[in-house]
Amino acid sequence: MSLVYDLHSHSTASDGVLTPSQVVLRAVENKVDVLALTDHDTISGLAEAKAQADLLGIKFINGVEISTNWESRSIHIVGLNFNERDPRIITLLASQAEKRRQRAVQIGEKLAKNGIINAFAETQKLANGEVTRVHYARYLIQIGKVANEKQAFKKYLSQGKSAYVKTQWIDIPTAIEAIHLSGGVAVLAHPLRYNLSAKWIKKLMLDFKQWGGDGVEVAGCGQTKDQRQSLANWANEYQLRASAGSDFHFPCGWIELGKSLYLPENSIPIWECWKTS
Repeated sequence: MSLVYDLHSHSTASDGVLTPSQVVLRAVENKVDVLALTDHDTISGLAEAKAQADLLGIKFINGVEISTNWESRSIHIVGLNFNERDPRIITLLASQAEKRRQRAVQIGEKLAKNGIINAFAETQKLANGEVTRVHYARYLIQIGKVANEKQAFKKYLSQGKSAYVKTQWIDIPTAIEAIHLSGGVAVLAHPLRYNLSAKWIKKLMLDFKQWGGDGVEVAGCGQTKDQRQSLANWANEYQLRASAGSDFHFPCGWIELGKSLYLPENSIPIWECWKTS
């Protein structure tokens, strides 16, 4: 029986709702064999997660999800199996953290113009570190401005809305370089979630490969069989290895740790990069 890999998950170190230790525990409960914690632009949860993984006997892989800009869109790059003490990755993530802080402050200022005063300070209380748009959405729910996160983004936080702030993230080659210099592999995260046509997804994959990218997330939660097979075929076309990740943020029925993360038979798994190293 093949191992279950989940190489994309989030904790309270970014915008997840479970602590790093709780994420690992839930992964074990869900029969995951190999787990990566990939919080947004931070590795602050890795030490806690690894300690819990060692205690519970689950294989743990260092991870991070880095925000980048491509063709005026925000694209996420997952770094896996890198040295978290390498100064190159530490420096890059420190820069990303400052960009996130500046954006969070600006969102708070825009919400104040909408009559929602002191939102940044109040939202900080909900975050374990960085303040993200998801934390703002949760605060807006808490104070009764919206009923759920989807409404918060639709009314305030998504592009074109009154509290939206565009961030000038790094470019994809810069993210790939930092991941490689720290000994890791770079994976294009959830390519079907960027509202791109098939033509543009393939252009993104081609650019990513030409810039030195290693893999693409082929298996995720909530896909159709045809979607997964298309991703596998495109990955092979551009000589990218296949990764599997739930993008877990909180316990729910449709996006869950280890759920339906099989790879199509024609896939070349990303973890073969480090199994033999």
